[in-house]
Amino acid sequence: MQTYLVFLLAGALFSLTSSQDAAEEVSTAQVEEEDPFYKNPINRLASSVSNFGYDLYRMQASKYPSRNIFMSPLTIATALSGVSLGAGQKTESVIQRALYYDLLNDPELHATYKDLLATFGSDKGLKSTSRVFLERKLRLRMEFVTQLEKFYGNKPRVVTGSVRADLQEANDFVQKQTGGKIQKFFKEIPPNVSILLLGAAYFKGQWAHKFNPRETVQREFYIDEQNSVSVAMMTAKNMPVRYGLDSEFNCKIVQLPLTGGVSIMFFLPLTNNQNLTQLEEGLTSEFVHDIDQALQSVSITLSIPKLKVEYEDNLGSTVQDLKLQSLFSTPDFSKISSKSLKLTHVVHKAALELNEDGAENPPQIDARTRHHYPLEYHLDHPFIFVLRANDNGALLFIGKVLDPKGLARK
Repeated sequence: MQTYLVFLLAGALFSLTSSQDAAEEVSTAQVEEEDPFYKNPINRLASSVSNFGYDLYRMQASKYPSRNIFMSPLTIATALSGVSLGAGQKTESVIQRALYYDLLNDPELHATYKDLLATFGSDKGLKSTSRVFLERKLRLRMEFVTQLEKFYGNKPRVVTGSVRADLQEANDFVQKQTGGKIQKFFKEIPPNVSILLLGAAYFKGQWAHKFNPRETVQREFYIDEQNSVSVAMMTAKNMPVRYGLDSEFNCKIVQLPLTGGVSIMFFLPLTNNQNLTQLEEGLTSEFVHDIDQALQSVSITLSIPKLKVEYEDNLGSTVQDLKLQSLFSTPDFSKISSKSLKLTHVVHKAALELNEDGAENPPQIDARTRHHYPLEYHLDHPFIFVLRANDNGALLFIGKVLDPKGLARK
């Protein structure tokens, strides 16, 4: 009966995959217009910047196929969107295409972005910030300064040239904006700054249904067919989740709710030797939204590694590969200053904690009422996870876990 239930649930995702293939020839804008979800300008914008986020993750993962990857692409999208306020028409168009703004037709784009940022209140457990740093002795055009603060919440910062003072100011800024959760963002200010984009994010999540710490046990996580590591696994029986199986990508999907209107979706390949690249290439905001609509509510036996993730990197070369090379060579940022400027650094740091903490206990289910064997879902080999806002689908974090023991490393 267990197998029957798995493939019964898979039917919804199989039809989803088939319909996605049939719709590939239809433009993203047309698909969005057919779904009432995308009639809301905030949701449409969230989808666009999330697609940039999936592109950014995909490019970073392709550069480092054997590493854990973790990022909050929204922070980079926000900084990039903000700096576009200072771009001439050609450079602005380059940025807007990368952020998929060319599909939106939103004359109040930056005002909509401000509304999107306002939806990420402290109740979601998210603490994040973005900022534009500019080279020393720069005279800024006040319209750029005013608009950047108005729509994106932070004034640009012109570095002073004092290594110690700039380092202190930047780290203090990030620490304050993240509630003290991210400290010492910079070990040192990068050299030769012209335009530096900063993105930082921290998330301490609480499950809607908590795990019992007494049920957390050491279990093997199979890095590949020959190697494994022992990790602390949170476990639960009868955990209410939303579940499905995708036939095209050969993965089982579980979505768990967290408090504050966010949820996390785990993509687990059916075998521990399966390459994640095919799945990574298929991730888009629309695809994940469709999966969200298709998953079925069930109770399962579940085990998840305790997650404490820290990741930092200079994403400059990754951003360049997203058809943004011109921003690093000969862009037009004449609305920032009369002096020629170019993008030189994109620095990102993200951290996430998920332990047993939650709002309430899972509901009790009388075993005598069961008519099937319980489904089991164990994150015991490499997987991808996506953390999204429920109301607008915004991609808050995305990660690939190849080795849980290495999650706190760059």
